[in-house]
Amino acid sequence: MSASVQSSVAPIEAPLQVESVEQQRWDQTCDALVVGWGAAGASAAIEAHDQGADVIVADRFLGGGASAKSGGVVYAGGGTVHQQRAGFKDTPEEMFHYLQHEVQGVVSDATLKRFCDTSVDNLRWLEAMGTPYTHSVPPGGKTSYPQNGYYLYYSGNELVPAFKGKLPPPPRGHRTVGKGHGGVVLYSHLQAACVKRGIRTLTQSAVRRLVVDAEGAVVGAELWSLPAGSKAARLHAKWGQRAEKLQNVAPGYCNRLRLKLAALEQQHARPVLVRARKGVILTTGGFVFNKELIRQYAPKYRRNFKIGATGCDGSGLRLGQSVGAGTNHLKNVSAWRFINPPQKWPKGIAVNARGERFCNEEVYGAKLGHAICEEQDGKAWLILDKPLRAQSIRQALLGRYWWFQSVPALVMMLLGAKKGKTPAELARKTGMEPAALEASLRAYNQAITEGREDPQGKSADSCQLLRQGPFYALDISVSSSVLPLGALTLGGLKIDEHNGQVLSEQGQSIPGLYAAGRTAVGIPSNLYVSGLSLADCVFSGRRAGAAAAGTTTANSLQATPEMATA
Repeated sequence: MSASVQSSVAPIEAPLQVESVEQQRWDQTCDALVVGWGAAGASAAIEAHDQGADVIVADRFLGGGASAKSGGVVYAGGGTVHQQRAGFKDTPEEMFHYLQHEVQGVVSDATLKRFCDTSVDNLRWLEAMGTPYTHSVPPGGKTSYPQNGYYLYYSGNELVPAFKGKLPPPPRGHRTVGKGHGGVVLYSHLQAACVKRGIRTLTQSAVRRLVVDAEGAVVGAELWSLPAGSKAARLHAKWGQRAEKLQNVAPGYCNRLRLKLAALEQQHARPVLVRARKGVILTTGGFVFNKELIRQYAPKYRRNFKIGATGCDGSGLRLGQSVGAGTNHLKNVSAWRFINPPQKWPKGIAVNARGERFCNEEVYGAKLGHAICEEQDGKAWLILDKPLRAQSIRQALLGRYWWFQSVPALVMMLLGAKKGKTPAELARKTGMEPAALEASLRAYNQAITEGREDPQGKSADSCQLLRQGPFYALDISVSSSVLPLGALTLGGLKIDEHNGQVLSEQGQSIPGLYAAGRTAVGIPSNLYVSGLSLADCVFSGRRAGAAAAGTTTANSLQATPEMATA
């Protein structure tokens, strides 16, 4: 390995300016160059191709990225055929009103409404690409991820009383049908759709700089590609796949593999200059694997387990910034603290380091994780009493959960829990304030006994008296070695929400440059719920692909304050 390789992050250089685009020598030419071949990139490439554009899609690795590693859940509603077959009524209006709670204005209401209005069609589009969905709902409907055999579930906060609308809340999490995690199934169909269309691909090819003309318009990109079929390319593929496969169990080893990948690229990659006549679309994902960007924008999440792929190193973000692009919401990170399953766990109470209850335990795991990281300095406990612990152990043993749900839960309850005969004794063992923990339990129990609303707004179905000792405290902090608290980044480049064109800090369009997925600010950029990112990858990817193909003439749509993500 070269001694000069200090980071696995792809290097990004200042843009190459060419005086004459026509006289410049190009290695390849296309209408639209898509940078990043995950769900957003594939959606953009397919849409641009189907709208008549000549497309090249490039990827630093072999494609897939975070999309292929995901659970394959697509947040879709408004009355999908699968919702209807499961007996649920939904409308785009109900979906819009619910998502307003989650989105909190990071995109305009007009864009959010368009996302909801097109949700049924976008799911149909995915199905037309070959991705399968169905309507079986798991018992209770709510889980962090449904076991095999169940593919429609409550993937957000729809069941939380504060989020309910006029209609009974419908499930909108559409998990891609397939064994194991559905992300690889979803992505394989999108990738196959690209190949079937004859879309040209440049894999193991990282974009190091954009190419601009004399007026500053983006007209192409310089890629550094490993020679196809070479020993370096074979090693790169082998180590890259191993790094993704083992990230959850051996992150340190995988970090060393990534350094070796970067060394191969530095030693063996060769430049390829690509002309993009109509536009470059950046879809390389977020930046959770970029330590410097995390330290700069989201330092509270440096200790979190990374959710994503090696390519989530902020390369698209940095490419955009290299030509003056603006950014927003880079401090927004989704931190995942799931406590369902076991389904009984949300009946306990989550308390902070002092013993004070701070959150509704039935909320989606990213909302709980956000509260732990942003408000509680990363420290929290889940409190159970003797009956609730016994019920939870039984569920973990017999509930047919995924191993990554049941095994950590059992280890936590059987080996890792702090135990006290009384709340005061438990508080002393955990460093909490006895009076604070006793007050939290007393307020919770009194509301149940007296038939009053829970102090944190938890529904009655998720409440259970906690008064029979011994009492147990499960560590649900960022530092938990048994239950890692994962995180992914949500912010990105500012875009014109009509067409996905990248904007400067001042809100001016950057000609020839588009962005989609987690490289851009989008629907999930405030607070994440399962499936919202993949759904936005399809929505924003297709939008950018159509614009770059010329279906929506990007230059004719001037960015306006209400449509610019600012």
